[in-house]
Amino acid sequence: VQLQASGGGLVQAGGSLRLSCAVSGRFVQSHGMGWFRQAPGKEREFVSAIAWSGTSTLYADSVKGRCTISRNSAQKMVYLQMNSLTPEDTAVYYCAARRITSVYWTHSALPHEYDYWGQGTLVTVSS
Repeated sequence: VQLQASGGGLVQAGGSLRLSCAVSGRFVQSHGMGWFRQAPGKEREFVSAIAWSGTSTLYADSVKGRCTISRNSAQKMVYLQMNSLTPEDTAVYYCAARRITSVYWTHSALPHEYDYWGQGTLVTVSS
């Protein structure tokens, strides 16, 4: 599975950005998708997750109510709409894919449980 994130940029506080992740490769829909971010000097942090089917999503408390994750299964795209951005949202944002290995599979907020990563897209929020 290959992942290509895009859509980052410079935005003023209070603004919005929409990140995109293009997914390709074999068995794409056998993976759950997630967004993570990493600010300078900090560890990688979970943002949100979604599967290719169903309505289940997962959000970090820090973005809940401000971000919406969505997908286009036909185009193999995953999106992260981010609103009301603050300087604390400044980070490199990564999309990631996690293999679905059992019927008990659920979303994960743990980076080490994801199998594939994109190259990241930088989001900078100015005050």
